[in-house]
Amino acid sequence: MSFFPNKAFNNAGRKSYQPNLVSLMTLCANNYMLLQKVLAGKTALSEIRQFFISDFLSYSVTITEVTRYTSVICFEQDSLSSSFKNIPNIVATALHPRMTIRLYHDARMAEVLSTQDIRQVKPRYDYPNSQMHQQDEKQQINQFLNEWLHLCLRLGQVNVELHS
Repeated sequence: MSFFPNKAFNNAGRKSYQPNLVSLMTLCANNYMLLQKVLAGKTALSEIRQFFISDFLSYSVTITEVTRYTSVICFEQDSLSSSFKNIPNIVATALHPRMTIRLYHDARMAEVLSTQDIRQVKPRYDYPNSQMHQQDEKQQINQFLNEWLHLCLRLGQVNVELHS
């Protein structure tokens, strides 16, 4: 018998985490809009767009899948410095974050599907968990994507092909 029939409580008596869907959906809609600016009309399979932030940092966006209503892209941070070439593999993975993102063109939303250390981002995680993911990991990862996109649009420089 529960004394709190309308609220879900975990074993410790605290209210269970509930994702804020309005906030997440708004963030995904904003990410879609920003990704459309970043892609700048590139929609063909295997097309790549690269942004150079500084002499040591660049980002690349690669279209990996295209269907009628969705696209999947890989958004990756690249290092341009040769001094990073000799670091251990686990450190290199941490210094070169990447995300796989699905764009839903009919809903005008973009959602992070996976990152370099999470194969499939779940809507919520129990806490504590063996991977030590936060309960709102999905929200945080999509917020990180939003910050990446703002960085690329604010500071990024793109090589543009000139046709004569």
